Amino acid sequence: MAENKPSIKAPGKHGDIIFSALVKLAALITLLLLGGIIVSLFIASLPSMEKFGLSFLWNKTWDVPNEQFGALVPIYGTVVTSIIALLIAVPVSFGISLFLTELAPNWLKRPLGIAIELLAAIPSIVYGMWGLFVFAPLFATYFQQPVGDVLSGVPIVGALFAGPGFGIGILAAGVILAIMIIPYIASVMRDVFEQTPVMMKESAYGIGCTTWEVIWRIVLPFTKNGVIGGIMLGLGRALGETMAVTFIIGNTYQLDSASLYMPGNSITSALANEFAEAASGLHTSALMELGLILFVITFIVLALSKLMILRLAKSEGR
Repeated sequence: MAENKPSIKAPGKHGDIIFSALVKLAALITLLLLGGIIVSLFIASLPSMEKFGLSFLWNKTWDVPNEQFGALVPIYGTVVTSIIALLIAVPVSFGISLFLTELAPNWLKRPLGIAIELLAAIPSIVYGMWGLFVFAPLFATYFQQPVGDVLSGVPIVGALFAGPGFGIGILAAGVILAIMIIPYIASVMRDVFEQTPVMMKESAYGIGCTTWEVIWRIVLPFTKNGVIGGIMLGLGRALGETMAVTFIIGNTYQLDSASLYMPGNSITSALANEFAEAASGLHTSALMELGLILFVITFIVLALSKLMILRLAKSEGR
């Protein structure tokens, strides 16, 4: 007589249905929050939009007592400091990630990688205080003054480095931002470089390629999406950074010179400095419009990065 074996019940689909519903709900909540932020910023900005219109974007006057507001100086400061930060941080981050993945000895890779990642954990206000009290005097003495003396007579380029070196200003803020975003970009680049199949790299070395040729022809094409993503992550951090920029940029609404030595302002520093004391009305509305502009700038940057990735994907295999 055969023994009765316990029947095994096939798993139902209830768990999959519940999990799918939760995931869809999470995505929907994210979209609703994003839409709510956009709508609230737009509604709060309406008084400023109605009074100043599009001229708000290119007007450099910011006169709180007379209620005359223009966003040109904060927009200029935000964009220029972020560009400076990227110009410095991307090559340095690329070098760090290249060293950690291809050149560093095994005993050094892990502690150095952890040290770089710990830099990302330092609060931005600490970077700002260090920049103002330690970095700014050294930057003025050993960079701004010597470079200004050398380049002041050079056409076009000299205008960017003209004027007295205060140690604070747009260039100094860009350098501090670069120091802040290097850990983010370097960590992402290192992680994506390590995803390259070892067989591909060993094959390239086997046919006589140098380390640079392996990176340029094997690693970068294989990891280009991740590299662009890391750069965009750093750019997003630079665009949205507040306290460090507030300490070091100078916080003035002046745009009388193209010199990078001059103090300036950014959207985030303007919001940090004025929002708590802004009276309800046109001043608050102008600040909210600045926040909306920063949101639009960030959206445009992310959209361009996606388009760049799509174009690179289409050109594969040619």
